[in-house]
Amino acid sequence: MLKRLRNRPPFLLFAFLMPVLIMGGYFAFRGMAPFGSSSILTVDLGQQYVDFFAYFRHSVLSHPSSLLYSFSKGLGGEMFGTNAYYLFSPLNFLLLPFSGASLTTGIVLLLLLKYGLASLSFAWLLQREKVQVKGRLVAFSTAYALMGWMIANQLNLLWLDALFLLPIVIAGVLQISRKQGFKLFIYSMALTIMDNYYMAWMIALFAFLFFIWQISRYSNPLKQQLKILGQFVLAGISAAMLAAWALLPTIYALLQSKGTYTETQLKFHFEYAPWKMLAKLVPGAFDFSQMPSGQPNIYVGALCLLGALLYFCCYHDRWQAKVSAGLISIFMIISFCWPPFDLLWHLGQYPVWYPSRFSFVWCFWVIWLAATTLTPEFQLKIRTAIAALALTIIFTVALLIVQQHVSYIQPAQVFMATGFSLVAICLLTISRRQSPRLIDCLFCFLIVVDVTTNAYVSLNQISYVSQAEYGNYTTALNQAIKKVKHKNRGFYRVGKNFMRTKDDPFQSDFYSADHFGSTMEPNISHFMGALGNPAGDGYVTYTNGTKVTDALLNFRYYLAARNNGYSGDNLVLPLTSTRPDWQHTKTVAQTKLVNIKENKEQLPVAFAANRDIINFRSLTLDPLAYQSQIFQTLAGRGNQPTFFQVQNFDHVDFNNVNDAHQITGTTFRRKNRKQRASVVLHFKPVDNDAYYLTLGPSVKSVAKISINDHPLHQYPTYRNTIVVNVADHAKNKNITVRLQLKKQTMWLQNVSLYKLNETSFNKCKRILQRSPLHVTSWHENRLSGWINVKHNQQLLMTTIPYNSGWHVKIDGQAVTGQKVLNTFLAVPITPGKHQVSFTFWPPLLTLGLTVSALTLAALIVADKKKILK
Repeated sequence: MLKRLRNRPPFLLFAFLMPVLIMGGYFAFRGMAPFGSSSILTVDLGQQYVDFFAYFRHSVLSHPSSLLYSFSKGLGGEMFGTNAYYLFSPLNFLLLPFSGASLTTGIVLLLLLKYGLASLSFAWLLQREKVQVKGRLVAFSTAYALMGWMIANQLNLLWLDALFLLPIVIAGVLQISRKQGFKLFIYSMALTIMDNYYMAWMIALFAFLFFIWQISRYSNPLKQQLKILGQFVLAGISAAMLAAWALLPTIYALLQSKGTYTETQLKFHFEYAPWKMLAKLVPGAFDFSQMPSGQPNIYVGALCLLGALLYFCCYHDRWQAKVSAGLISIFMIISFCWPPFDLLWHLGQYPVWYPSRFSFVWCFWVIWLAATTLTPEFQLKIRTAIAALALTIIFTVALLIVQQHVSYIQPAQVFMATGFSLVAICLLTISRRQSPRLIDCLFCFLIVVDVTTNAYVSLNQISYVSQAEYGNYTTALNQAIKKVKHKNRGFYRVGKNFMRTKDDPFQSDFYSADHFGSTMEPNISHFMGALGNPAGDGYVTYTNGTKVTDALLNFRYYLAARNNGYSGDNLVLPLTSTRPDWQHTKTVAQTKLVNIKENKEQLPVAFAANRDIINFRSLTLDPLAYQSQIFQTLAGRGNQPTFFQVQNFDHVDFNNVNDAHQITGTTFRRKNRKQRASVVLHFKPVDNDAYYLTLGPSVKSVAKISINDHPLHQYPTYRNTIVVNVADHAKNKNITVRLQLKKQTMWLQNVSLYKLNETSFNKCKRILQRSPLHVTSWHENRLSGWINVKHNQQLLMTTIPYNSGWHVKIDGQAVTGQKVLNTFLAVPITPGKHQVSFTFWPPLLTLGLTVSALTLAALIVADKKKILK
């Protein structure tokens, strides 16, 4: 027995370990935690996914109900559809032991596991189909695990399960095409849908193409082929029905969020010159500029590419199969650069960053054709070798020309690709019979060195967040939030004047109004932007609140960075907000880096209000007027003058620019191009009320702003007019706002000064505070309490974003919720004391669970009757 084991090395284990050791070595070389002072965080992994992983850990270990709904998602939002895109991978449970700053270590280990599983899965398929044996399994599986798509997208951990699920799905496809049963395909495709519906769509589309190619390899009558095709489609529908519990509520959630951005107009011109894709056939053809846009990452190594080409001229297969393979290849190549096909692969939406996300199936396709062709017995004939050499020379010349038109490859990389190609041709011309082990070792060595070179060169083009930058910030934020929760365990939101990412609330498990995610509901973004906060497609951030929005949106606490966010000489808490109106609020607790302020005048998450808000329609684009109209209408004082009164500047200094009679709407031009130029606004508050400045989106790109010679701390990305607090409790003090030109001209869009009439504001606030909802118990998807409604208030207003999944009961009776301000949930209510409860359950989840259960039962019965084989 031992002798047999020694003679049969565990090649599947080698296949798993090879990419793990290669990439583990790279991570150690780059000093990524736990190997050094760097981290693996970069781009979306550092700005989004790491916070989602922290949220997942909090949810599983502390409050599982937040897997359905979370108030850490902006002002609050459903999480089932969000999690279906980001977090349904069962491998995420491996992150549970890693908290706070150590989460980056868990991510590295999880990523290495996914590299290993991708290689193992492909090797398993090759072995199962007897396509390759022994060390060659390791060669092709390593090429698969280290494909260009994987290297470029390793930061998108949520997509990577697709690589080890795809070979299992293809194994199921092969079974159906040979009439060997449907079970493997149904269950593997269902698992893929449950894991990540987005990548599952791409796999399903490719599985159909692969199936067409596979049945073209058999000389079955047309009627029989159509029957097999029908069985394949039926199996796919069965897989979708089995995954209905995940699919149906996700589809509903997408229709309310991401689905609203689906393209309705097709463009029929190429996205870029198709010949630029040639540049992606050299190792290291990747840099940061290729992340937001560019060509597909399709590098699989010279030997695999050559093997795929040789399928069409050297492999003995039916001509029908080669024609279908050629058409499939052409279709996928066109899909990389022609919008109609590109949209088909991406569920009707152009990718925002990371183009050609489906290119992993192309890499699978190329490597599979190569593995099918380059069997151990394969040997290039001299004529074919000469033709391959000529093609390599032509290819090299073409690449040198293309290299001059793209930024991400250099001539050295072109010659490197040529060298790998020449070695591959020479290796394939040698007969394996003379020394099988040596040839197989060289074969494996060439592929592994080739794709490893691509991985290392490509990843060296990317910069990463230091471990200290992530770890120190996370530790400081966690400490501050812990203090807040120790002081008050109620339901409230927390603001702050610093930020690492817009998903800080996920990272440290608190409620705010910040979020960045692909499934962000657009109405939340529109509302927050209308209030004067930075917002856009998929993100909101509460960096520009006012006393009015603080009260309205239940902001009880505010975290203010001490020492401008510095610990010694190190910046730990980057400032992104300017709020003088919080400086005079009492500090109730503090940590080494954070002062914790408390606002006891905020409204609760639900309160009685005037029903006129139901028919509210704003006719203004002024964020401060919008805030005032909402607040006053809720209080039943919608006919009163606005809280915010326009103020004139006392005087304006025009330094090296043209004079003007008004500021807003004026374009200022630098007179002397070599000297600094600025417009300086002066005013002196006549009372201690808060003063606010509005800034249009164009100002951020043309002006450097300071207040009393201190830089304005502001989150830099916004597309709407924002509100900046410039003074509070500053009676008779000189306030100076300097707008320094960054360019030769400066257009001051929507630059106006306002004063908050706090007397009028406080009157409305007291009206709305008369009938608060006293929350007695709450979870992420459930909230209950009691309220005593006054006689002139007919509506229970909440700052819970409206979703049809919310179910409200008043005194045990179900009531129908209404959408107010196109954003929030509200319900009619009568005067008197009432018990109120809110419960969230994802729409269509019950239906999905029913369909999945019935489908599973039917499949079990069919399996027992050997229908599924």
